[in-house]
Amino acid sequence: MNSNYTEKEILGDALTSQKTCTNHYNLYSNECVHNDLRNTMLDLLSKEHDIQNDVFNMMHDRGFYPTPAAEAKKVEEAKTKYAGSVKR
Repeated sequence: MNSNYTEKEILGDALTSQKTCTNHYNLYSNECVHNDLRNTMLDLLSKEHDIQNDVFNMMHDRGFYPTPAAEAKKVEEAKTKYAGSVKR
């Protein structure tokens, strides 16, 4: 039996895998006792986020992951709501 996966299925699987990787590296970095290991985990986490972003952009550019435009009012509400929780 020959089963061919579509580009959308392949990219969707890659995106799901990257989300899982970033969740794991985030957990691992939070639980590190040694700073060198923690820094390594954080570096890997950053690289995995970059890959995740690349896959997302590929999906979005091909119309596989549409995102609606945010309403200006809702953007301003979110800014106000979370403004106090940002470190400056």
